[in-house]
Amino acid sequence: MDSSTSVALEPVLSFLAFSLSKLESGFYRIPGSAVVARYVKSSHQNDPGRTILELILVIFAIRTLLQSRTRTDRSGKHFIKFSEKEIDELVDEWVPEPLAQPLTEWEQRDLSSVPVISGPNGPKPKLLATGKIVTNLASFNFAGLAGNEKVKERALETLQKYGLGSCGPPGFYGTIDVHLDLERDIAEFLGTEASILYSQGFSTISSVIPAFCKRGDIIVADRSVNFAIQKGILISRSTVRWFDHNDLKSLEDTLISVEKERKKRKGPLTRRFIITEGIFERDGEMVDLPKLVELKLKYKYRLILDESISFGTMGRTGRGLTELYNVPASQIDMLVGSVANGLCSAGGFCAGSSIVVDHQRINGTSFVFSASMPALLATSGSEAITFLRNNPSVLLNLQDNIRAIRAVLEKTEGITLLGHRASPIIHFCLRTQQQSLAVTQPTYDYEAEERILQDIVDDSIANGVLLTRAKHLRGQEMVESRPTIRIAATAALSRKEVEKAAGVVKASATRILSKRR
Repeated sequence: MDSSTSVALEPVLSFLAFSLSKLESGFYRIPGSAVVARYVKSSHQNDPGRTILELILVIFAIRTLLQSRTRTDRSGKHFIKFSEKEIDELVDEWVPEPLAQPLTEWEQRDLSSVPVISGPNGPKPKLLATGKIVTNLASFNFAGLAGNEKVKERALETLQKYGLGSCGPPGFYGTIDVHLDLERDIAEFLGTEASILYSQGFSTISSVIPAFCKRGDIIVADRSVNFAIQKGILISRSTVRWFDHNDLKSLEDTLISVEKERKKRKGPLTRRFIITEGIFERDGEMVDLPKLVELKLKYKYRLILDESISFGTMGRTGRGLTELYNVPASQIDMLVGSVANGLCSAGGFCAGSSIVVDHQRINGTSFVFSASMPALLATSGSEAITFLRNNPSVLLNLQDNIRAIRAVLEKTEGITLLGHRASPIIHFCLRTQQQSLAVTQPTYDYEAEERILQDIVDDSIANGVLLTRAKHLRGQEMVESRPTIRIAATAALSRKEVEKAAGVVKASATRILSKRR
């Protein structure tokens, strides 16, 4: 009986064996099938239960894809039927939800108080509302390049040759010779191997940081870095340690504590970065670059330095803090700057070694996914660098004007000047017992101080000097800053004009504060 059964089943078993052999040979002809087979074999060997679970999930996924996602009630018996009149009434009663919360009275006033300039911007712009010419201490025109005739002439030539837009990201067809020329000019100007150009200033540092810093890496950053740096650190998902604002002793203590933590938990060595600003946008303080480089080398960190304010303003020819402190630019691993601020054009850059720059061409999100800057703005940046090379006296005039502004405002009662004495941006806040710009528990009325400072701004504009409050995204930034008025010095004005403008600001502050007492 057994022999007869086996004889009867033999053709069936032979057919099954032949079919499985054909299926196996057909499967291995599919590209990548060997990798899948190896994965299934190792998975089954280590955990057979996992293989069964994965098979169930695959079957469930196939069933879900094949199943109809919507079950239409073709009969319509469950539909609610309205008459035409009822439909019209429902449409008339419908009120759409607002896309944003309505502005408060203060926000409306703040928005309406923003002056609109008629015609080109520069040291002496014309206000649209009044037609009045004002002295501009609000715009970043440090070297006086806004309205420079040679820059305008080169920009017009480029516009006629290349047109306006680039029409594509740099990695595809958005890069042309003038973009490469500007990258080469910046690298030669700073003394680095190479540089990479970004088309937006804000997204430069916020793209550079996550291009190098990843999950598991260590970032040690100043608590008062600007909002763009904060966003870059957030995107990187790295482990962050903060040190006190512009306090290099606190930085060293933090670097030591990071290493102690690593040794205590016997963690592996990871990439480690120090991130800070050359001149802080928030208050005008300046970092001690030689000491910073010393700590970076001592504790074996990479340094990302944002020179968005100091590039084009500091040093004999505007090369920034590296020139001011005579520190080789090669000591800075990633030197980030603003073409918009320092050169009165647009965008930003990151300078460093060729390896650092080439890495960003495929990993810098803003570089990869944003259209490159218009050709005329790249040409304007190159021409601005040539101007700074050939006219170092411009930056001497800038420093002279900074000293003149501070000399006048230091004598003003009720306000306190902040920042480094050589900083081209001068902040001042209302004088109180506690003068710290960034405090964890404010002892002042934020909104009340903003209103007082806005009154000073409005009074100054009415008397012929264009000012602005320092604007922050309250509630979104890591540290809440004291409300301040920010003055941007410029070399385009004479010392006499600057002293007169500072005198107007002083008179406005005295007048407004005397009413509040």
